[in-house]
Amino acid sequence: MVKVECIIRPEKIADVKDSLANVGVHGMTVTEVIGCGFQKGHTASLNWNTELNINLLPKIKVEMIVTDDEVEDVIAAIVKVAKTGEIGDGKIFTSPITDAVRIRTEERGDKAI
Repeated sequence: MVKVECIIRPEKIADVKDSLANVGVHGMTVTEVIGCGFQKGHTASLNWNTELNINLLPKIKVEMIVTDDEVEDVIAAIVKVAKTGEIGDGKIFTSPITDAVRIRTEERGDKAI
């Protein structure tokens, strides 16, 4: 099992969710987050003589646990719809998961996801 986490533009969440559903992923956790990377935020004008450097931008974090054989399809599904080619498109991270337990049935491993 693998945990796939992606940080994406907020306006891309509906497309990412639909794309993941098309490859069979329906369970996910979605969180509104703020952060910065190469994009480094932006400058906002508060009034005619005051500028504010905003270096944390709103993003969406999507987390899901998938089987080992689904990982590449999941990554491709995310990239296909989240990529604009501009700085700020986001990142995808993968981490191994040693076990999963469905509390209701006590199923473990792949059966629990």
